[in-house]
Amino acid sequence: MNTVPTGERHSESVENYLKTIFLLGERWEGSVGISALAERLQVSSPSASGMVRKLVDTGLVDHARYAGITLTPAGRASALAVVRRHRLIEMFLVTELDLAWDEVHEEAEALEHAVSDRLLDRIDDRLGHPRFDPHGDPIPGRDGDLPEVLARRLPELRFGEGGELVRVDDTDPEVLRYLDAHDVRLGDRVLLVARKPFDGPFVVRLTRPGDGRADTDEEWGPSLARALWVGSGAPV
Repeated sequence: MNTVPTGERHSESVENYLKTIFLLGERWEGSVGISALAERLQVSSPSASGMVRKLVDTGLVDHARYAGITLTPAGRASALAVVRRHRLIEMFLVTELDLAWDEVHEEAEALEHAVSDRLLDRIDDRLGHPRFDPHGDPIPGRDGDLPEVLARRLPELRFGEGGELVRVDDTDPEVLRYLDAHDVRLGDRVLLVARKPFDGPFVVRLTRPGDGRADTDEEWGPSLARALWVGSGAPV
């Protein structure tokens, strides 16, 4: 088990790189390429390559030639510390300050580098030690333990499969605003019905438990569907 460091921290730039490598690996289940890293951080590939070399020299990442980037145990522990700060801040902003879930990502991006470990523990205590943030992302514990998310992205389901919506990618606020506007929430149940021809939208049946409204059929484009995580492969 990794331990979240509570003393020395890295620079904001280093923390952003470590967090991004972790998030890309978490989302796509594998090592991370320079191009994907540069694109997510909105920097040039040569700039990303230069920072990765520095991270290799400091023992925070491994990067074999012609292979992807992976975090070392020390790098992963540091990345988890940043992820913990980010996701707890998002939860605090939503539950205590009533910010919308599409508003908190950018705020947490800035605050995650400034909040002290003491204040973060107070926030964690105040929130009752949540295991997931407002978007369904797992929050690492104080000891670095990361709750497991048993889910698949919506397009990975077979037709006739479905389950509970448990997680939404938070990198595009437009996705979150669209879901808000169409009253789609975590905990709703979706059933993958079909897909329109020629890479068209996914047709899903949406059920809102306890809402009292009839099920509705929705058409969600590929980029929206890819941002949604369904927590069970069992039929609804």
